[in-house]
Amino acid sequence: MTAFPIANTPAKIASAYLESFAERDPKQIAAHVAEHFVNEHTSALGSGCVGRSAYLDRLPGFLADMAELRYEIEELVVDGAAVAAFYTMTARWQGEAPISIRGVQRLVIVDGLISHRTDYWDSQLFLQQVEAFNTVAAQVARDI
Repeated sequence: MTAFPIANTPAKIASAYLESFAERDPKQIAAHVAEHFVNEHTSALGSGCVGRSAYLDRLPGFLADMAELRYEIEELVVDGAAVAAFYTMTARWQGEAPISIRGVQRLVIVDGLISHRTDYWDSQLFLQQVEAFNTVAAQVARDI
């Protein structure tokens, strides 16, 4: 896989990667990562993987669970080939519960591709938002 010629700086590569999730195309998203990509999560609910192929295998399920997924980049901090991407992720969990979670991804760029990603986000906030939605939905169903 070759680097994207338009996204030729670490900041542009990081932006293009996060923006690609909105297109919902696993191959397009995975095209931003290196063959031996390390996908790491610090959240209790997250799980990592190693390798572009393993990442590509997992993306369809993630995208199915996260309808209308968008990463709004709040700020990028670049230090050489490392990028800290502060974001707000919004989606509809399993097409239903609206979620909005702030987080940070630490991305390491090598030869125009992301070689390592560490994602920091609050899984407790995710669970609270899903639970709140389910509580309201249950109440509305009872009231109908």
